[in-house]
Formats: sequence, structure tokens, C-alpha cells
Amino acid sequence: MHVLTQNLAQRRQAQLYRTRRVLDSAQGTEVVVDGRKLLSFCSNDYLGLANHPQLIAALKKGAETYGAGAAAAHLVSGHLRPHHQLEEELAEFTGYPRALLFSTGYMANLGAVTALCGAGDAVFEDRLNHASLLDAGLLSRARLQRFPHADTSTLTAQLSASKGKRKMIISDGVFSMDGDLAPLPALVECSQQHQAWLLVDDAHGLGVIGEHGRGSMEVCGLTAAQVPLLVGTLGKGFGSFGAFVAADEIFIESLIQQARPYIYTTAMPPAIAEASRAALRLIQSSEGATRRAHLAELVARFRSGAKQLGLSLLDSNTAIQPMMIGEAGAAVALAEALLAAGILISAIRPPTVAEGTARLRITFSAAHTAAQVDTLLQTLERIAVPLLRESI
Repeated sequence: MHVLTQNLAQRRQAQLYRTRRVLDSAQGTEVVVDGRKLLSFCSNDYLGLANHPQLIAALKKGAETYGAGAAAAHLVSGHLRPHHQLEEELAEFTGYPRALLFSTGYMANLGAVTALCGAGDAVFEDRLNHASLLDAGLLSRARLQRFPHADTSTLTAQLSASKGKRKMIISDGVFSMDGDLAPLPALVECSQQHQAWLLVDDAHGLGVIGEHGRGSMEVCGLTAAQVPLLVGTLGKGFGSFGAFVAADEIFIESLIQQARPYIYTTAMPPAIAEASRAALRLIQSSEGATRRAHLAELVARFRSGAKQLGLSLLDSNTAIQPMMIGEAGAAVALAEALLAAGILISAIRPPTVAEGTARLRITFSAAHTAAQVDTLLQTLERIAVPLLRESI
């Protein structure tokens, strides 16, 4: 055990130790932590639906009708009517023949990749992919090759040299720590030229970007025929919980038969599925369109203000706005200073991001107001600008 104690001490010394904050309020733009009300810019509730009255009402009604839990795996007796209806509605929304629910996005990625690829196959992943995608590639027992972020030239060379029986290209749609979009049209071209499957995890895009909220594929003008496998989560733009894989009949039936994270776990509570159905209706409504437009305006407002302050932001037009700091200690110090001033933002450090690229991951919600964005900018001007100047 002393080895683990030493490891923890080393993490503390390197400013890499992570701690949990306990919220005493519902998720929102203002949250209560340790009795203090804070202005929050660090949730994934991009459309502000997590505390929406229509989701809460659907959850309550679902619990009253179907109980608190599914009480079984989908293939035993845990596949209830709300699950089935949600799958059908997600398939229609994304433009795929079928959709399959998973309990989390992590499980969806593990299930899809490990069920479809194995020894003798080859998996190709963007270096900045989410940890669940990278773990899925490793656990599949296929040969995992990573290519530099958005570098389709290197990917093409890797595909050309590969002797894998099956080939799968895997990428986030919107990258969770950088906020940029994958070069999806180029990835589609690579997949078609080399007879490879393409899996896109659009956890941070679905519901949030695109004219109709259909995510990075809609922004890039792509169809289900060009992207055979789409993974989406329900705990971000949808404000609920769970995940799904959308694909054609053969892919989905293969996952039902072979995806261990689907087969060997209890289904999500049916009341949660009802809340997700309510979220999907909102996303497709005029209210959803209004929320997306408002979110885009807030992001543009912040980026304009940050530029005037000379702050270093990555090139992102999504709700994820990374402010680059560099060293982990400096990022932690800035996050703590902002916390003291009433602003809650997470410092992102290695191993989540590469050494020397620690950052504040500032995320926006459609529930934020322009005044709250201005408060953030004013606080950054007062606290961040002087701190960053000192560190230069």
C-alpha cells in the first residue's frame, strides 16, 4: 500500500491531484458548493436542459408508471417500452435505420469497438480522442494506431500500410478538451478509399450544433451512408443520462449479440429514458433552435471579449472554449483564484491533456445570459490577466 501512498503524494506535488466538489443544488448556471453560490462555466449541460421542467415532469411520470429502475439487463427483462421508443426516436432524429441504448457513453464506445473489431484487425484513432475511445481500441485486441490530431495524411499512410482484416477509423466529432470539429469529410474519404468502417463519437455535438441539432455530421453535410457508426450521449446536450449507437440493421444486431457492455449490465431506468425523450422533443422544437442560436451568440460574445483581453483561446466555435495556460500549477492557481471570486471553472491537466498544455476548460450553456458572460470576462480581466502576465 505504501507504493500507492507514494504515487498519490507525487500527484499532489505535480499539481495533478484531483478532488471532487459537492454541489448542494441542481445543475445550472448558478450552483451552490459548500454553502456558496457560484457562477458555473464547467458543465456539459450545453442547452440548459438538465433542470428543464419538461424533463423533470417526464422523469416523474416515468417513475410513477415504470418504477425507479429497470431491474434487469435489456436481454433478460429490462427492455421496457420507453427504451424501445427512445431508440426508435433517436434513429429517426439521426437519420439511421436503428439505434441501441447503452447506460453510458463510455460503455457505448467500449461495446461498439470491442464487438466489431478483434485480433487481426486494425483500429486508427485521432490522438485527441476521448479516453473511452482509446480504451476501446486497446481492449478490442486489434492493432491500435494513433495519428496526429486531424492529420488525415498520416492516417492515409497508416491505412495503406495496414494488413488488418477489418479496419476501423475512430474519431470524436467535437473534441472534448479542444472544442474543435474533426475533419469528417476527409475521414469519410479515407474510409471509403481503404474500405474501413468509420465511427464518430459526437457526444459534444448532438443536439448542440447544426441547424436542426444533428451535430457535427449535419454541420459537415454528411449522411448515415457516409458514417456507418454514430455514438451519441444523452448526458450533455440532452441534459439527461445514457448513450446510444446509431447504425444499420446488421451493425445493431451484431452489437446486441456481441457487445458485452450492453449484454451484461442493467438497463438504464425507464424514467430516465422518458426524460431523454422529452429532451429530444425539445431539441427538435423551435425552443431548441432558439437555445442553439443563443448559445452561439454567447460563445461569439465571449471570444470577442477574450480577444480584446489578449487571452489565449484555442480555435473553437463550440460551447467548449479552452483557455490555454501551460503548466498545471498555473492552471490550478488560476482556477482557485476564480473560485475565490465566485466563478467555477475546471483546470484541465495531464494526463487528460498533454504536458505543457494545461488549460481552463470554459463551457457555455444556453441557460447562461449575456450579463453572466460579461461577468466572466470582467473577472478574467481582473484576475487572469495579471496572473498570466506574472507567469510570463
